This record gives sequence, C-alpha cells and structure tokens, in this order.
Amino acid sequence: MRRHMFIILVFLYSVGISATGKDKLVSFPKAEILSEHATRIPFKLIDNLIVIEAELLDQRGNFIIDTGSETLILNKSHFKSKASKNQDQRSTSGVIDLIDNPLEKRLKEFIINDITLENKDSDVIDLSHIESSKKIHLLGIIGYNILKDYEVFIDMYLNQITLTRVDKNGERLDTRPLLETVIDSVDFKLKRHTIVLETYVDKHKLKFGLDTGAEYNQLNKRSSKKILKYFYPSQRLMLMGASGKKIEVMAGKLYRVKLTNTIYFAPMETLLTNLNQMNEAFGTNLDGVLGYEFFRQQRTIINYKKEKLYFVKFPHRN
Repeated sequence: MRRHMFIILVFLYSVGISATGKDKLVSFPKAEILSEHATRIPFKLIDNLIVIEAELLDQRGNFIIDTGSETLILNKSHFKSKASKNQDQRSTSGVIDLIDNPLEKRLKEFIINDITLENKDSDVIDLSHIESSKKIHLLGIIGYNILKDYEVFIDMYLNQITLTRVDKNGERLDTRPLLETVIDSVDFKLKRHTIVLETYVDKHKLKFGLDTGAEYNQLNKRSSKKILKYFYPSQRLMLMGASGKKIEVMAGKLYRVKLTNTIYFAPMETLLTNLNQMNEAFGTNLDGVLGYEFFRQQRTIINYKKEKLYFVKFPHRN
C-alpha cells in the first residue's frame, strides 16, 4: 500500500477467473446514480484513507480509493486464486510501496452499479495486516486502471466521490452542467499511473506525486537545506509497510507549499522519507508525495485523459 513507508520489489503472476457478461461482479449499495454516465459514492475516512462500501463476488466489505495503485487490488484473504502453469511474471507498484508477490486476476466485468468496466486486471495480495490495523473488512483497493476512464471528483467537504465517464479526449459524456463552481485548474504530467505536479515550496520548484492513498504527505529527506528549512519536525513515528516491516520516520509540518500563485496550502502534516527506491522503480524524479492533506484543503477533480486537475469552490467561501 502506498501509505506505508518502504519499497519492496514485486512480481505478478497472471491468473484467470471466470465471469459471465451477465454477472454483476461489484456494486456500491450506497451509491447515487446521477445519470447513465455518472455515479456519486459516499465515503468514510479511516486514518486519512478514503474508504467506500462495496459488494463484490457475493461479498460485502470495503475498498480503499487509491490513485497511487496501478491496478485494482483484491485482498487474497477473501479472493482465493492459484497461479496458472504459464505464469506471466511482471512488476507493478504504487506511489510509495512495491508489493510482494501479488497474483493477478482478470475480471471480465467490473460494474459500478450501472457503469461497466470491461476486462480489467486485478492484483491479488494479502491485505490482512491492513484489515487488522484499520479494523475494517477490506475487499481491496481501487486504483488507476479503474479510475482513468472517469473524471474523478474527490470531495472531502461532503465525504463523497463522483465518477463521471469521459471519452478518449477526456470530455465528459454526461452533458448536464456541473452544479459545482470550478474556481481554478492546473496541468499535471502522467508518468505511467503516477500524477506528477509541478509544486513550489516558497519559490523553489519541485516535483510531487499526487496520491489519494497517502495518509501523510512525504518529502524526500535528501532535499536541499533550502527546502528543509520549511519543514518543522515535531516527532518520530513508527510506520508499518506492506509486508509487515516497520520503519522510523520524522513527522512534522511543511510550510509555504503552492502549485501556483492562486493555488496554495496551509501548513501540511508531512513525513521525511527516502524516495530513491520509488523513483528508481517508476523512472520518476519525485521530491515528495501529496496525499490526504492536499485533498483536505482542496475539493479536487482529476481528469486523467486531459492530464488536468480542477479545483471546486467550498460552499462556505466567497
């Protein structure tokens, strides 16, 4: 999982499961259908993670919404599968972690109420330690390969996520006008599945990844002194990674973060971490990761096809 602070090399093994076109494999019982192309799903925050309730393959439980995950991930504790004889070995990863030995399933259909996603891969890994630490029945993680075909509105003010299907150019298929007011926008670069934002700390330009699955922001501990002087340490934390290992990190607040002169942030809870392995794995050169603290301060729409973020007005602000 991206929010745990160390990196492990991963290999996937291709596995098939059967599903007929008529099967409704997954549904979100609390979702509100806005139109044939748009669905609004309420979520709850559990330790700064976006968690939605879902039903999948006759099981009901929770999914984490995680833009830092490349694929749909199913919890091996609840979805048993065996590797095929012809194993297709490849690597995968999320923004912070690379995960040990997942199996891969291909779902013929992944259905969000009346919205059908065809032929999506899913990684199958053991998430039982996350279930235990978060005290939830965790079915899996919804990642980039599901979200990329939608405009994704993450609203922590109302605790809801809205998925609106887009065409190949990123244009919304839902022709109804937005009820919300978009007040600003910024471009990003998509590096594989990672959203990379040009970010400033004071006047210093950096590259940050954007990850809904990051419980805390992260800043590379090898950043220059010009950057680190805006990080105010407060305590050391012990965090658990995907394979159960622990690592000690420095926690504090990062000041003077902004994307543009009009998109800026109050001091954000941040961890100092080593991002070198992650950057090697992705071929990126990130200076940090923006997570919960970013979305807490900005009602954000992600459009992967256009490689653009839109920021929505808070109801109580002029």
